[in-house]
Amino acid sequence: MPQLRATLPEWNLDDLYRSLDDPAIETDLAEALRRAEGFEKAFRGRITDASIAPDTLHEALGELEFIHELKDRLLSYAYLLFAGDTSNPRHGAFMQKVQERCTAINRHLIFFELEWINLADDRASLLIKDPLLDRYRHYLENERRYRPHRLSEGEETILGDKADTGKNAFVRLFEEQLSGISLSLETGGESRKTSMEEALSLLYDADREMRASAAKAITAGLKENSRVLSYIFNVLVQDHASDDRLRSFPDPMSSRHMANEIDGGTVRVLLDCCRSNYTLVARYYALKRRILGLDRVYDYDRYAPVAADTKAFGFEEARETVLSSFSRFSPDMAATAKQFFDKRWIDAALRPGKRGGAFSHPVVPSVHPYILVNYTGRQRDVMTLAHELGHGVHQCLAAKQGYFHSQTPLTTAEMASVFGEMLVFHSLKERETDPKARLALLCGKIEDTIATVFRQVALTTFEEALHRARREEGELPPDRINGLWLEANRAMFGDSVALTDDYSCWWLYISHFIHAPFYCYAYAFGELLVMALYRRYLEEGAPFVPRYLALLESGGRDSPDRLLNSIGVNILDPGFWQGGVDIIAKMVAEAEQLAQ
Repeated sequence: MPQLRATLPEWNLDDLYRSLDDPAIETDLAEALRRAEGFEKAFRGRITDASIAPDTLHEALGELEFIHELKDRLLSYAYLLFAGDTSNPRHGAFMQKVQERCTAINRHLIFFELEWINLADDRASLLIKDPLLDRYRHYLENERRYRPHRLSEGEETILGDKADTGKNAFVRLFEEQLSGISLSLETGGESRKTSMEEALSLLYDADREMRASAAKAITAGLKENSRVLSYIFNVLVQDHASDDRLRSFPDPMSSRHMANEIDGGTVRVLLDCCRSNYTLVARYYALKRRILGLDRVYDYDRYAPVAADTKAFGFEEARETVLSSFSRFSPDMAATAKQFFDKRWIDAALRPGKRGGAFSHPVVPSVHPYILVNYTGRQRDVMTLAHELGHGVHQCLAAKQGYFHSQTPLTTAEMASVFGEMLVFHSLKERETDPKARLALLCGKIEDTIATVFRQVALTTFEEALHRARREEGELPPDRINGLWLEANRAMFGDSVALTDDYSCWWLYISHFIHAPFYCYAYAFGELLVMALYRRYLEEGAPFVPRYLALLESGGRDSPDRLLNSIGVNILDPGFWQGGVDIIAKMVAEAEQLAQ
């Protein structure tokens, strides 16, 4: 599979700052601090005053929005530089510097949220309903939910100050350690060096020997670094437990539910629904074993293409595939996505030190998002590009909501990305006439869906077990965590996939566990939600499009359940999730029929 290094784009960050030495960086840091100090002087003690007028609160929120935009612009630039090359010590040092300076800025802002949540309920309710404050309504509502979980101003300040040498430092160490791993790949009697990202991409290779060699190299690299990586996991899981204790969250997932603006009971129904349908995963992999003609499917066979001549996609072809698929749905959506290519908002090149995986970073509403992918030319990379462009379009459309409402909870954030994938999949499927190629395309989509729904639920199951065991048993050795990992994954696969002992340590490279604990169930939420939305699009056609785009434009200006209710989706209905799983079952049945 070609790597296409010479033709892959790298992002241009000049819309933020021109370089590490750009004098505007120091100017903006100083300006943000000056404005924060002025904000504190102007509004401390006034927010909690029962006589506060709507125009005073409006003025405060406008200034706070400006300061956060300026501060987050700096933080975004530092993070994007670091993600592009974690091995450059200047990037790490710069990110640390910006984090520390922004922590100093935040000291002058902490009082606002604490005063707001302590304002008397009757006065707060009147302010929230005031038309002058409509732009900030949901933010003001949402902040007051956190009243039982906020500490005193002094305690909040100490936690913020210590984060730069605590949690944030360990997250950075994880990224540098993982990105710095160099693997030895043994193929055809020869050995060559490769990166973790390239080795993971080889798990999709048609050559079984290549897949097995890649898996062996990944395991060796992770085991070699397991002492440091598992220690980072232990520290951050315990840090999460400390936060829960200090902030009175009843269980490890509670803070994530609150951030996602979703009830824990709804999440439990989602998880239970997916777990009760794990047999669908086993059913699919039994089919795949027959298609591939294997006696046994091992963990390194999970993503083997069912057609040996799987097509390679050059980046330009991937661009046209995604844009044409988006355009069929909405020319406006395609025009927004096209800017990412034309204006170099995408970094697709593979290079040493670059962070693995993919993301669309929203930056701030006054600029635009940036996308990172590691493009290797496989069909799955086209879907990844569509996924991140879905995020990017969502972030661009929601920017009009302003700083406080431009971002959505993780659950609805994954809606637009998965919808983008569905558009590309159905476009490719419709124009494919060869039954074998059509089967290969369908199997690839089923596997992506299994990974997005059932695997993410298995990861959440593992994460729950990890946090529980760390709290009950203390620091966990790698072998203990390996056992939890295999237990969660074997429950999903059953006997359909043999998980080798080598696979037991593969939890070590999953960055979501490090960056955002319990992120993973949001993928299952988003995928099953999109199943319902896409079915509605197929039923309604063109009238659905403006309602969907209006949903994206709404950003986070209301809670997910209320926003989705506006287009007739009730996520509180337990049958809703089973309806999404039923669509996956129909896809598996179609693959079984094609395979005959």
